[in-house]
Amino acid sequence: EMMINGSCCCGAIKFKLSSKPKFLGICHCSRCRKLGAPEFFMVKKTSFEWVCGQENVTEYIPDAPFKYKRCFCNKCGSSLGEILSDENEFPIAANALDSDPGLKVWFHEHTASRPSWQLIHDGAKLFEGDPG
Repeated sequence: EMMINGSCCCGAIKFKLSSKPKFLGICHCSRCRKLGAPEFFMVKKTSFEWVCGQENVTEYIPDAPFKYKRCFCNKCGSSLGEILSDENEFPIAANALDSDPGLKVWFHEHTASRPSWQLIHDGAKLFEGDPG
């Protein structure tokens, strides 16, 4: 059985995934860039398991019309994606995984707002906005 570990920088938050993420995407919108986590893995809730530190997760709840709550470690500030989501599948920040699950970038979204320093990966699909 595959097990992928994840954590924040200081180790206060730890989790594991019992299966490979569905895909790896990169969002170039200004919000994902500001939150420091443009690369994200889509994971199944059924494969996600807390090890420790759920009490150290703080949620940033944005003003409407934005709806995605972003999570971070309230000790070290590591971006964690939507790790507290109730959805069946949710994005977690790629930086939160401790090892490489071996997925290539499947797509880039919001490329219309991509800055020059963010590179496009060979073979990835490109979407000017939200792929939906």
